[in-house]
Amino acid sequence: MAKSQRHLLLNLAGILLVFLVLLLFERHGSLYQVRILNNMAIFITLAVSYNLVNGICGLLHLGPNAFITIGAYTSALLTMTANEKMMNFIIEPLIWPLSVVHAPFVLSLLAGGLLASLFAFLISFPVLRVRGDYLAIVTLGFGEVVRVLCNAFQSVTNGPLGLKGLSPYTNLWWTWGVAIFTIAVTTKLVNSSYGRAMKAIREDETAARAMGIDPFKHLLLAFLVSAFFSGVAGGLLAHLITTISPTLFTFFFTFNLLIIIVVGGLGSTTGAVLGAALFAWGGEALRVVESPIDLGFLRIPGIPGMRMVIFSIILMGVIIFARRGMMGRSEFSWDALWARLHRPAR
Repeated sequence: MAKSQRHLLLNLAGILLVFLVLLLFERHGSLYQVRILNNMAIFITLAVSYNLVNGICGLLHLGPNAFITIGAYTSALLTMTANEKMMNFIIEPLIWPLSVVHAPFVLSLLAGGLLASLFAFLISFPVLRVRGDYLAIVTLGFGEVVRVLCNAFQSVTNGPLGLKGLSPYTNLWWTWGVAIFTIAVTTKLVNSSYGRAMKAIREDETAARAMGIDPFKHLLLAFLVSAFFSGVAGGLLAHLITTISPTLFTFFFTFNLLIIIVVGGLGSTTGAVLGAALFAWGGEALRVVESPIDLGFLRIPGIPGMRMVIFSIILMGVIIFARRGMMGRSEFSWDALWARLHRPAR
């Protein structure tokens, strides 16, 4: 059997194992465990797509919260019925045709991703002409502009009141299906000639241009793909928590994603997956330090916010002792895993 066919079979077996675990949790897991798994998958989608721009292309992009917001509101407005919209928009009525249009969940996710990509395309012309701190400032400003507009456009987003009572369409199959699809598409893109060109631009844009690579075309492709998956993840998040408002999509959301890809390893899709999984699970696991602990001879009172202190200490430890993150720029490989498992036997 050829190596490529063996790797394909191993990948399919890994995906099958993931879905068997999901089936087990869906049938026997608690609502709390299922919620953590859903959050984990959504953060994996966001981290992998965000890493495509920041890690693979080397751009300091600080505006993914804008595309998440666009996807969340688009998907939410399309899945709500006319009566639900009437009950939400009590100050100003929702504008036509949004007030009457209704779409299935899958179409709403696609619409959220496509609209996010459209906005990414419109701002790409000024954004991708600058680099470094200037690009960071422009994308950060775009994220804040979108948030402010969501507060101001009462007849579209319901302003500060947000949207409530969304149908909980998001489940384990949707979140993990989208996450696996995002990983597959991103990996295929990174390993293609386009991905190699993106890495060349990251290392030395001037040299890449001299070799005939068009930086704008390749960076635009990464920007659009990242925005699309961010918009889809935003729709999944909206129908998971069933309530959205502009305060949910602040820069703090972007900051969390930046922590994930830095800890995982900038430029590594595997690192983005690991970082997102540890962030979603670790954030909940550390809640125990905020509850009172009774050791019998000693009772430690719960300290609100202590988990963030411990999380910050862990983050500093990773930055000090693993400056390139957990994976650096390395990726998971079946051959490397096989060699590591058989190294002691030799």
